Amino acid sequence: MSPDAPAVRSFAPAADSRARVLVLGSMPGLASLDAGRYYAHPRNLFWPIVGALFGFDPGLPYAERMRHLGDAGVALWDVIGECVRPGSLDTRIQAASVVPNDVGALLARYPSITRLRFNGAAAETLFRRHVLPTLTSMPDLQRLPSTSPAHAAMDFDAKLAAWRAGLALA
Repeated sequence: MSPDAPAVRSFAPAADSRARVLVLGSMPGLASLDAGRYYAHPRNLFWPIVGALFGFDPGLPYAERMRHLGDAGVALWDVIGECVRPGSLDTRIQAASVVPNDVGALLARYPSITRLRFNGAAAETLFRRHVLPTLTSMPDLQRLPSTSPAHAAMDFDAKLAAWRAGLALA
């Protein structure tokens, strides 16, 4: 690990037996790590998007938002379990420090999860590099546009449409 920044660690997975789709981020940003909550940065569009898709107020208390996600069959986790990353940008992740989460074990524990959705390109790239080679079965994979405020190239409506298609839970 690098002496210039401490290692950061992701959260435990938010999943249960109702989950059918797992949304994977790369590694929580500093605002999320400080708050101990997924997608805590006030300009991150994750909660407004999933609130619009599943019919709940994105301003609800965190526990209620998480309950709504679980009711919708959506689980959350991150590709990286631990890494060195000064700041919040994925581009600052020090490649040699990446320790992936055991996504395969989570999928074995919850076999109802058959689809993985990546919250942005970094999550997908990291997954394909560090996790995919360890999987014994192949879930349906799809990258969705990042909800991060750092990904401003796409407006809210376009992101919402892509997430609607990606999270369609038939």
